[in-house]
Amino acid sequence: MARLKVLAIAVATGRIGYVFFDGDVLKDWKLSKKASKSPTEAKTYVTKLIAFFKPDVVVTERIDKNSRKGDHAKRIITTIAKVAENHELLDVSVPRLQAFKNKYEEARELVLRFPDLRPRLPKEPRIWQSEPFGTIYFEALALALLVIDRRVAN
Repeated sequence: MARLKVLAIAVATGRIGYVFFDGDVLKDWKLSKKASKSPTEAKTYVTKLIAFFKPDVVVTERIDKNSRKGDHAKRIITTIAKVAENHELLDVSVPRLQAFKNKYEEARELVLRFPDLRPRLPKEPRIWQSEPFGTIYFEALALALLVIDRRVAN
């Protein structure tokens, strides 16, 4: 069976992050603040990512009634899914599962599996502080693994 190239994209306030897998190997990860400014910026950014990586699968978060994302983030996610839909690849929207106490515990667990991301490991902020930008890598990684691990298990 051929190795699938998987591009998973996560959206949070003020940033869009992605992780790219070639098979089960994490090859690249980045974030963009500019791409999160508008659906048009997101569309341009994701179109370039797809052209560069040539993924077989693009993974985004499924937005449902229980989503805690704001309206702007929801519009960005919808735009990204539409961009993927218009390319010859598999567009997959998966639920953002809460398998850990919080996203910082999840990130610590994911770093054990992907130690290259250790420098991006976010520190849990104080209650009055904003969420660290680095959490976006781990959101994208968790989305990707829902597809990659399921494929491996099947």
